[in-house]
Amino acid sequence: MSKKVYLDYASTTYVSSEVLNEMLPCFNAVYGNSNSLHSYGREASSLVDRARDRIKNAIGAEKSNEIYFTSGGTEANNWAIKGIAHAYSEKGKHIIVSKIEHKSLLDACASLEEEGFEVSYLPVDKHGLVNMGELIHLIRKDTILVSIMAVNNEIGTIQNIKAIAKICHDYNVLFHTDASQAIGAIKINVKDMEIDAMTMTAHKIYGPKGVGALYLKDGIRIENLIYGGSQERGKRGGTVNVPSVVGFGRAVESANRDIMINQQKVRNVREYFLKNVNERIPYVTVNGHPIQKVNGILNLCFEMVDKESLLMLLDIEGVAVSAGSACTSNSTLQSHVLKAIGISDEFANSSIRFSFGKNTTKADLDFAIDALVKSVERLRSISALTKAGRK
Repeated sequence: MSKKVYLDYASTTYVSSEVLNEMLPCFNAVYGNSNSLHSYGREASSLVDRARDRIKNAIGAEKSNEIYFTSGGTEANNWAIKGIAHAYSEKGKHIIVSKIEHKSLLDACASLEEEGFEVSYLPVDKHGLVNMGELIHLIRKDTILVSIMAVNNEIGTIQNIKAIAKICHDYNVLFHTDASQAIGAIKINVKDMEIDAMTMTAHKIYGPKGVGALYLKDGIRIENLIYGGSQERGKRGGTVNVPSVVGFGRAVESANRDIMINQQKVRNVREYFLKNVNERIPYVTVNGHPIQKVNGILNLCFEMVDKESLLMLLDIEGVAVSAGSACTSNSTLQSHVLKAIGISDEFANSSIRFSFGKNTTKADLDFAIDALVKSVERLRSISALTKAGRK
């Protein structure tokens, strides 16, 4: 294979050089346990505190102690949903989430339902936007929490988070958002947007895998998800992963610093890719909102093509893409996101996600488009022959 092109940045990114360089000393130079009281521990703790400050500043939080480090977005989602639900269960046991949330959040809700909580699943329109009127209709006196993701990981639709949060607070309901795909793609200010709790992860923004954070507004109660230590102000036990936390802090700071230039790059890449695909391949439609979407995600339906076969052919050609969330890539079920926006099973089975990075080049795209044209034509010819043979 002479060339390989990676177009699955919504799944994960590589670790950038500036992030890696900041992490390296934490493996063998500053190696103390950040909870130890001696000088080695204090040195490590100061680096953790700096990372917390960087994240606080990037998202517009008021206090550094509103940032709690986790093992990633999945843990942060579970902690936010289950921890807040348990902490406020005396008020009620009703939660509202959208139908297009990440699997980690939906499965956490399913777990709560087994405990006796009631979860309402808010529908979305054909573009993936939640309906404000429907949200108001679903809110009850015993509603304690609403969770709507800021940016959908499969179709890239951006929700009206500030308006949703305001509705929640008008009805005395807490609001959480999963911003795993939003950091570095859109400007986030938790104070201005009235966000009570927010999930973040490092590996979507050129940081390390296995580390994330939960922003929790000061004063919001939450029950521990993990017990066994005094770390994270007694809220999340476990030895702090200092190298990854340091890398996460730098990654968030860099993503916020470079957001304008990176997003312009990615927008140009996406538009170039889509223009050439439309010119060279017929019967292609875009899933998701036509305007209110992040630049780095493009979900396309190739009619008369099986997505799994297309993914395999592209991989053979050296092009890495996905059918949707990496957390559900081994599932044979259709995408719950595409189903929620009204895409038929046939079209959903023909849809794949392309996602672009800040260093994706036009040469990469030209290579990928050639491979895509070749693969789609091959699969459509097989499909046509199969249909002809059945007649």
